[in-house]
Amino acid sequence: MPEYFLGIRRPWKGILLFGRPPGTGKTLLAKAVATECGTTFFNVSSATLASKWCGESERLVQCLFDLARAYAPSTIFIDEIDSLCNARGASGEHESSRRVKSELLVQVDGVNASSTKEDGTRKIVTVLAATNFPWDIDEALRRRLEKRIYIPLPNFESRKELIRINLKTVEIAPDVDIDEVARRTEGYSGDDLTNVCRDASLNGMRRKISGKTRDEIKNMSKDVISKDPVVMCDFLEALTKVQPIVSTADIEKHEKWFSEFGSA
Repeated sequence: MPEYFLGIRRPWKGILLFGRPPGTGKTLLAKAVATECGTTFFNVSSATLASKWCGESERLVQCLFDLARAYAPSTIFIDEIDSLCNARGASGEHESSRRVKSELLVQVDGVNASSTKEDGTRKIVTVLAATNFPWDIDEALRRRLEKRIYIPLPNFESRKELIRINLKTVEIAPDVDIDEVARRTEGYSGDDLTNVCRDASLNGMRRKISGKTRDEIKNMSKDVISKDPVVMCDFLEALTKVQPIVSTADIEKHEKWFSEFGSA
């Protein structure tokens, strides 16, 4: 209903996804948004827009937004935006870096200003950014990223579903209690859960090849190695090896920033 989202109801020009643990799904969420909305998806990073030639980085930023408007509706996803647009005026900041930040701010600010197609419809361009360090972002960019959404660690139900998704291609023994595994993985990110499931699924193979020579292992058939299902003790062993990568202090810092600047 584009006719509804006019004036004060205009679409958000920028959205920031933030959360400390890498692996909580910020990048995956951005791709899901573009797919669900059916928009043209531009996936860029600071390295994509960097150039050793003077003035080239600013032109790359301008070209990116021109392309996004040409192929609108579109979504520009900038991953690790803190490395591209940290606070201006910091000690050691290079002049070329400041110019790139200024160009990015100008482009984001005017991303939907007076942009219409030949048929009169608006060229909607949404800037979607992700970062693990939201406090490092320039405050002018923070203002332009009007929606600031905290992506936390998965809760109990989410962990259960993630475990099921990770194990859908392997056979699971009846003694596997997914609820118990989910309870034991409090504080684990999505990537941590994937590593737990991966390690558990490999334990059957480890048991099969234990004590065998290299030639004996090479002569084993794939069916012999892979026919054993994943059992509960495999998960218990995997949990002793795979530890969560995020600390309580990191979570508290992000929650504090969200309480001050968040806009979910």
